[in-house]
Amino acid sequence: MPNGSIPPIPDILPVLPAGFVIYPYMVAPISVSEPNLIKLVDDVISGEKIIGVFARKPSENPNELYEVGTASAIVKMLRMPDGSVQMLLQGISRVRMVELIETEPYLKARIEVLTPSGQRDIELEAMIRNALDIFQKIVSLAPNLPQEIAIAAINLQDPSQQADFMASHIKLSLEERQKILERIDLKERFRTLMGFLERELEILEIGSKIQSQVKEEMEKIQRQAYLREQLKAIQRELGEEDERTVEINELKERLSKLELPEEARKEAERELERMSKMPSASAEYTVSRTYLDWILSLPWNVSSEETVDIRKAKQILDEDHYDLEKPKERILEYIAIRQIKGDMKGPILCFVGPPGVGKTSLGLSIAKALNRKFIRISLGGIRDEAEIRGHRRTYVGALPGRIIQGMRRAGTNNPVFMLDEIDKIGMDFRGDPAAALLEVLDPEQNHSFVDHYLDVPFDLSKVMFITTANVLHTIPPALLDRMEVIEIPGYTEQEKLHIAKRHLIPKQKKENGLEDGMIEITDDAIIGIIRNYTREAGLRNLEREIATICRKAAKKILEGAEKPIKVTSSDLHEYLGPQRFKHEAGTERDEVGVATGLAWTPTGGEILLIESAVVPGKGNLILTGQLGEVMKESAMAALTYLRSRADALNLPQDFHEKWDIHIHVPSGAVPKDGPSAGVTITTSLASSLTKRPVRKEIAMTGEITLRGNILPVGGIRDKILAAHRAGIKIVFLPKENEKDLEEIPEDVKKSLSIVLVEHMDEILSQAFSA
Repeated sequence: MPNGSIPPIPDILPVLPAGFVIYPYMVAPISVSEPNLIKLVDDVISGEKIIGVFARKPSENPNELYEVGTASAIVKMLRMPDGSVQMLLQGISRVRMVELIETEPYLKARIEVLTPSGQRDIELEAMIRNALDIFQKIVSLAPNLPQEIAIAAINLQDPSQQADFMASHIKLSLEERQKILERIDLKERFRTLMGFLERELEILEIGSKIQSQVKEEMEKIQRQAYLREQLKAIQRELGEEDERTVEINELKERLSKLELPEEARKEAERELERMSKMPSASAEYTVSRTYLDWILSLPWNVSSEETVDIRKAKQILDEDHYDLEKPKERILEYIAIRQIKGDMKGPILCFVGPPGVGKTSLGLSIAKALNRKFIRISLGGIRDEAEIRGHRRTYVGALPGRIIQGMRRAGTNNPVFMLDEIDKIGMDFRGDPAAALLEVLDPEQNHSFVDHYLDVPFDLSKVMFITTANVLHTIPPALLDRMEVIEIPGYTEQEKLHIAKRHLIPKQKKENGLEDGMIEITDDAIIGIIRNYTREAGLRNLEREIATICRKAAKKILEGAEKPIKVTSSDLHEYLGPQRFKHEAGTERDEVGVATGLAWTPTGGEILLIESAVVPGKGNLILTGQLGEVMKESAMAALTYLRSRADALNLPQDFHEKWDIHIHVPSGAVPKDGPSAGVTITTSLASSLTKRPVRKEIAMTGEITLRGNILPVGGIRDKILAAHRAGIKIVFLPKENEKDLEEIPEDVKKSLSIVLVEHMDEILSQAFSA
């Protein structure tokens, strides 16, 4: 359009469907290749060169057009070799399609020219300035818009042109551009435009903020990388290597050399990957380093080469321990199966017995016989489940449990693992350690034991677990069920003599610096110590007394005494002081109302004197001596039985109404309970009521019923050994305990007269001296 003149627009215009919107005074290139549109162009070029450009609606019909379009002039045209036509169009004016009058060969329509409406008042001026201000900000933030665009928008004088110019330079959809085109009223057009401008500005501002953050982060990373490279270069020049890199490379090398299970390897590699990305100064780096150190230091596939020779094992066990035939037999059975089969699951043995009988040392001998490592942990007083299973790594200072710690100390996956004092585990709000041991002590489950700290399965199936306990009733039944219980009872006098000569005296001589030929302790002195200075099921006090003699002998030698120093029974008072116990019956003579019973305690068997007295009164039954409920009930049962036998005992029928009966068990500060004192209480009461003394050389045990029947009790071996130590000659036992006599050593059975009884009358007929 030369000289900026606007050509007249005919009432009927050829219609060009377009996929875009062109605004008045805007220039837009377009290419057409359809034959009908090429014909349209040819016809227009030869005529007035003005066409109506109408945008297509977003529908399936390509000829469905918007009503408002733009009358545009063809400024330039170029025919391409492929037959298509490229044109440069310039918008002239908004037009509305009034009527479509032709469709072939191309569309023709009657149109109506639309003139912008609205006065340029203060409100419109404010809208124009606001829009220009927002547009300037958009131009400053948009990377693809030159600054001259904003200046050009300001320099335009026509508000309609300004709105169209700004709309054509921001990102709008076809529908949004059409909305601007259809707004004839200038105020409406600017309102619509400002909504689009504000949205575009917000998008650009957010994008700019994100870009700024990304740029800062990238600059920070690049700066750190640059500084690290500089640091590495400086360290290389100084001959120093990055300690963190050396540490990670060392861990990678250790990991590559280990034969870890698949799950443990994956966890270690994952943790090592995390660690390599952390700065060495972070707390997480230290946590990962400690975790990897635990993983890599455990004996996943390291086994000690064990000696499977039953003859050698028997020799070692016999050298280290006198007697203990039952546990040694079970251990040799295990070794025999290992020798035949080659591989088997480790048994879970539980040694139960009084203190000092050699439970812990027996475990050490087993490890020695099998040529395995020996690990011992004490469970006494443990109340936290994490002591067994470990703490999770989320806690500060977390560590694996004692089982995994023990395996690390052992350095092999097949040690002899002793869990000492398993009967003394407690529980509180931190969990139940006994429940955590259920998986450890189950050969069917412990092949995949998961410690909370490691969080990967560890195979404990090759470990030989041995537990020790003084009593069984405090061990949870579920845990006890997983173990094979082997009882180790107290020693007899002769067994203690042999053990003292073979083990205790040589050990104490060595510990006290005494060589062979310096001291000699005779057999009668050892027997004297056993009888008069110790009264125990085990050997600890005996060893202490021998140690005292050795120390005093060493002092005498330094003072110039002649060697060897010979210690006999007559010298014991000089070395050990006055006798602590009397090797005789519980009472010094036959007494009325005093009967000797046999009791079992966690430290072995004991004799128990039961006294009774009958005084005039109103039939009260008085019980003293810290008696438990079961023992009190035994006393009531004894009294009822004697009332039923009043005639046979020549007692008046109403004796229980005229006399008060007092039953007392000495050592009143020590709690006592259990049913096995029933026969002893009955004998003591019968003696007091009939005024007949009980024979001092007799001891008894058994539970009594109201009819006088005697029921079996436990702890027979320990009770008989206690009677033997106390010099008792005759022991009354329940008939049903006859099977327990097989466990009694032959020398003890020969020195005692054991009488099996079924009814109380049998005891009463033999217990009195006159």
